[in-house]
Amino acid sequence: MSGRRLLEIASNSVASALAAQAGGADRIELFDNLAQGGTTPSRGSVAVARDRLRIPLFVLIRPRPGDFHYDAQETEIMLRDIESCRQLGCDGVVIGALTVDGDVDVALCQELVAAAGPLGTTFHRAFDAARDLPAAMEQVIDLGCQRILSSGGAASALAGRQALRQLVTQAADRIRIMAGAGLDAANILAVASESGCTELHASAKAPRTSAMRHHNPALVSLENDWVQSDTAQVNALRRALDQMG
Repeated sequence: MSGRRLLEIASNSVASALAAQAGGADRIELFDNLAQGGTTPSRGSVAVARDRLRIPLFVLIRPRPGDFHYDAQETEIMLRDIESCRQLGCDGVVIGALTVDGDVDVALCQELVAAAGPLGTTFHRAFDAARDLPAAMEQVIDLGCQRILSSGGAASALAGRQALRQLVTQAADRIRIMAGAGLDAANILAVASESGCTELHASAKAPRTSAMRHHNPALVSLENDWVQSDTAQVNALRRALDQMG
């Protein structure tokens, strides 16, 4: 398979998104709370990212950490967040929901896709939590989503690369399968080539050390340091993918 692979960077802040853009990312997924799998970022973060990014911006729509089964109040929150993304000029949203039995919650997701209107839609890793991935993919295709972010149901995209290949084959160009989870410059080429995925998703994160000179050691749950996407790591991912031609 030839052609340039698309690199999406999972960005946990505006700073991460700008670092990713500088490193050669093709698209940003913006979110908050990386350590908990990601939740919807603030409207302020989305607005500033949209103002400063020159590449497509997709926003994660996930009202809380935990499972992907949502009640009526959480659904309302997601619908309002999608409306906000449309108002701010985002390029797409990243959605997903499951029933208690692990099937795609088609009725809820239809609401989310309808709310997105002209925006692009990616089905997030709720997909990997579904009980039957091939069946779930057919449901997502019927929803009209453009892509699915997946590790092939495994702990990492590297471990799930053969399952990803099977999904790519089943998709038959009806939807794009974007490989994600645990990708770095050392393994992204293997995952891309062995899975057949033409879109790859990574956080490229690195630790950032606080500039604070004062720190109260009693506040053990309030760490001063954090992580964000790193321009050099993004560039290394981009260069690795470009080896494929």
